[in-house]
Amino acid sequence: MVRPFSERTTTNDERSCYIVDTSQLPTQSYDAIIIGSGPNGLTAAIVLAQGGLKVCVVEADDTPGGGLRSAPLTLPGFTHDICSAVHPMGVASPAFRTFPLADYGLQWFEPPAPLAHPFEDGSAALLHRSVEETALGLGVDRGAYQKLMTPLVDHWEALSAEFLQPVHIPKHPLQLASFGLKAMRAAEPFARGTFHGTAARGLFAGLAGHSMLPLEKPFSAAFGLVLGMMGHAVGWPIPRGGSQSIAKALVAFLRSLGGEVITGRRVENVDEFPQARAIVCDVGPRQLLTLAGHRFSPSYRRALKKYRYGPGVFKVDWALSAPIPWRSPACFQAATVHLGATLEEIAACERAAWNGEYTERPFLILAQPSLFDDTRAPAGKHTAWTYFHVPNGSGESFIDEVETHVERFAPGFRQVILGRHIYTASGMEQHNPNIVGGDINGGAQDLPQLFLRPTRRLYRTSAKDIYICSASTPPGGGVHGMCGYYAAKAVLDDLHSG
Repeated sequence: MVRPFSERTTTNDERSCYIVDTSQLPTQSYDAIIIGSGPNGLTAAIVLAQGGLKVCVVEADDTPGGGLRSAPLTLPGFTHDICSAVHPMGVASPAFRTFPLADYGLQWFEPPAPLAHPFEDGSAALLHRSVEETALGLGVDRGAYQKLMTPLVDHWEALSAEFLQPVHIPKHPLQLASFGLKAMRAAEPFARGTFHGTAARGLFAGLAGHSMLPLEKPFSAAFGLVLGMMGHAVGWPIPRGGSQSIAKALVAFLRSLGGEVITGRRVENVDEFPQARAIVCDVGPRQLLTLAGHRFSPSYRRALKKYRYGPGVFKVDWALSAPIPWRSPACFQAATVHLGATLEEIAACERAAWNGEYTERPFLILAQPSLFDDTRAPAGKHTAWTYFHVPNGSGESFIDEVETHVERFAPGFRQVILGRHIYTASGMEQHNPNIVGGDINGGAQDLPQLFLRPTRRLYRTSAKDIYICSASTPPGGGVHGMCGYYAAKAVLDDLHSG
């Protein structure tokens, strides 16, 4: 069982936080065993423990967290988020909002502005918490932006409850229908038809670019709308001390409910486990086949094999001697900066990655958490991280292209670099096998896989006691835990009805 925070000694080695016997799997029986300790696996474990089940989480890595891990990737004393860094969905999540994570050490920092989107001339579009303040900076599109976002933000609570769950009969059909008519559109024509200026078009394209879809594909506009709404409704906050802090809080809360965590133990086959009433897998379809394919029907195995993955990411972490020297002062107000400039450039980058090609001007999603969290670097020093979308499985390094692109908006950037660490798309998969080919969204989120993923069974499989709860299930990628939440609800419903 994981030791509580009050008994831990703070060291640079996170493994000291999880003292367990990793020589073998537990020999006692559990009601539910969860494979994988990402945000979805931990959420599933918490919901099952709240439901009265005896729960154990088994993790291959030495520390829990999945995409929530942090480490000194570059130099001693610099804390970097290995995968996710900025968490609008973390504070918007209906599941996380019911967990007392603040009681277990989780603290959020909210920058003055959720997002900055600079342009080469030194100007920048800023996404503020206020719709009106954001619109003021968009010139000719002031009215259009307010007309688009105000009704969506006004109905945020109702809408978020609808789209952060699987296909269902909506409780707020009118609001969802109004949102859906916009969300189902392709982002590029939507931006062109809604806005006239470069600033608003670029801002929306950057938001939609998180979809990892070509901006000409249906439903790519949905990602721009949702992330924009989140910026206004809940902000784009960062956790104190790094994303690992979220995992620590989840683990501590799970332990308070009687749940257990075993780390450093890779599971090769579900038959390794002692008898359990349910096995919940926080893994992708490919890994699920390896773990439990022999337990599935032929038709279910075929369906999993057809699951498709989207583009990967090329990621860079930097240790810096000073803040990034942005040309636009507005960039110092946000932890997240989009470096893609125009709608046309961003669309070209996303289209190229989807088609297995490269672009000379990448669309960079950059985070600079140390501007707002002084625990991330030694005094006076800073950290930053960035990624852009590349063909799935790419093993190529684009460090020169990336740093040249940052210099485009921050002349002199290379002069403040003390150290760097890179992950190619294939390297991301080597670090975490669930990130297949570098796809951090758990699979392509185009129309065929947006609602029914990985199969029509959603969280259930053809084996009655095996479930899947990863980002390859609805509502998809992001640190929100809702995939685990609904998988756990499916387990509890089945156990109660069985």
